[in-house]
Amino acid sequence: MQVQSYLFFDGRCEEALAFYGKAVGAQVQHLVRFNENPEQPGDQPAGPRPPNGEKIMHASFKVGDTLVNASDGECGGQPDFRGFSLVLTVKDDAEAKQRFVALLEDGGHATMPLSKTFFASSFGMLADRFGVHWMVMSPP
Repeated sequence: MQVQSYLFFDGRCEEALAFYGKAVGAQVQHLVRFNENPEQPGDQPAGPRPPNGEKIMHASFKVGDTLVNASDGECGGQPDFRGFSLVLTVKDDAEAKQRFVALLEDGGHATMPLSKTFFASSFGMLADRFGVHWMVMSPP
């Protein structure tokens, strides 16, 4: 059994995939756009209408050994990533700093600066430009 995260970017999924590729080395494993859906609109159950065209229906990407899922699916006009964080555990302090700084680029903000703690040689918390919360740490 596995538990995986699924992030809804409300129309910014492609931008997020490119950003995470650069910031944390994410590699897209699978990507399906809404216009590639073999079901016709009349075949689908009633409910919120999905985005059309080139928007991403489903993507999965790997960060290290972890699979994360993502979509352009609607989330009321503003993604809300409160109440959880993705934890990025890296091999050493140099990589922790590199990844922390990369995730802050283009509008992210630190909620706890990267520093030594009693449980990690480097630990910091931030929200990236999409509002996704991250904890970056290297083991003691």
